[in-house]
Amino acid sequence: MDLDSLTIDSARTAVAERKTTATALAEAFYDKIQKDDPQIGAYLILSKNRAMETAGRIDRLVAQGADLPPLGGVPVGIKDVMVTRGVRSTAGSKILGNYIPPYDCTAVARMEAAGAIVLGKLNCDEFAMGSSNENSAFHPVRNPRDTSRVPGGSSGGSAAAVAAGMAVVALGSDTGGSIRQPASFCGVVGLMPTYGRVSRYGLIAFASSLDHIGPLARTVKDAAIVLRTIAGRDPMDSTSADVPVPDYVAELEKPIRGLKIGVAKEYFGEGLDSEVRNAVETAIEKLRSLGCEIVPVSLLHTEYAIPTYYIVATAEASSNLARFDGVRYGYRARNARALSDMYRRSRDEGFGAEVKRRIMLGTYALSAGYYDAYYLKAQKVRTLLTRDFDEAFKKVDAIVTPTSPTAAFKLGEKVNDPLAMYLADIYTVTADLAGIPGISIPCGETHEKLPIGLQILGRHFDEATILRVAHAYEQATAS
Repeated sequence: MDLDSLTIDSARTAVAERKTTATALAEAFYDKIQKDDPQIGAYLILSKNRAMETAGRIDRLVAQGADLPPLGGVPVGIKDVMVTRGVRSTAGSKILGNYIPPYDCTAVARMEAAGAIVLGKLNCDEFAMGSSNENSAFHPVRNPRDTSRVPGGSSGGSAAAVAAGMAVVALGSDTGGSIRQPASFCGVVGLMPTYGRVSRYGLIAFASSLDHIGPLARTVKDAAIVLRTIAGRDPMDSTSADVPVPDYVAELEKPIRGLKIGVAKEYFGEGLDSEVRNAVETAIEKLRSLGCEIVPVSLLHTEYAIPTYYIVATAEASSNLARFDGVRYGYRARNARALSDMYRRSRDEGFGAEVKRRIMLGTYALSAGYYDAYYLKAQKVRTLLTRDFDEAFKKVDAIVTPTSPTAAFKLGEKVNDPLAMYLADIYTVTADLAGIPGISIPCGETHEKLPIGLQILGRHFDEATILRVAHAYEQATAS
């Protein structure tokens, strides 16, 4: 069985039709991980006991002649910012290096309830803070397409695992582009749902008003299946929306002819690589040939998105990460002379450089005398960015943009230049700030055979439309 090309349907069907067993399929993936992951570094922790327990349950269902659940027997990976009961959950940080949670993230629980086999926890930038997966406290992840390059971040492990055939699908999180940008760099599909569509319960918080959980997959249909599985109201998360969840898979087959697709000039300006521009413009023409109407739109405040994001996100991070103090759980410094010394040393030794940088930025933005000038003003600009999208969506059904201004860059190329690293998210942070859904799908390659991503943005809670457009494009360009 070719693990590199398995989809949810093909994996589930193979198990249901007894061409393999869930146990044998999981074992095959573990063999592949053991063979290939030392060169990639996608996994931090393998959860083999848990996986085999679920696989045995699926095999018993098959033996009884029962119908399999939607993800029955499908091997998946989970970004290590989602807690898993009894399985170490680190958020890529030394400060949580030995944390074993007593409960499951809602999204993970829903995946397992649907029959998914959780192979293990995937590497990520520490506390999801990064655009290259070089900020992990354990080791960087390498891009399966070119191991001298980054896989993107912060869900680099999730994207790399799917691209390398070490999971059929994976869960990632997106705060400023952390699902879509790695999907673009690794040549897979990455879907960020509307804020509130998927419960954040059990997601180790970075910035609570920006964090999203979503799937990374090989196909748009697989992303739709996973979203249908994990979406919906959760009483454990007050920000999860009580909004009906459509049958995303059924919606895929609806025609896109006549849809109005917006193209914003602000996403095609300075800094956009020429090969990326050409690939995205070719994709736009393909959508036109499929019957879509291409409509110019303007998102006037886009130039303020990066500074706005890095004030709002760091301010929330400063508040959220205050809980990591070495008292109840996580890393504690040894030989501290007093309680204040223990706090200071535990955080200094437990957090990495990028996390410290963002805590300091956020603390400064929230401090007395600067709150109005920075945080309050950033929230006002965030409202303007949201209004830009609201106005645009009065004219169009979806907006297409590049996912990232460049293809995957070299390991170490930007690690000492935080501003250059932050600008890698210039086309993705706007959707997080506005809370709208977005998807990245492959739309070509550079002359070095590096993947290029096309981003499709939609109205709040209208994931169905962006999935339809993405699926139609995917089917029209399938080789």
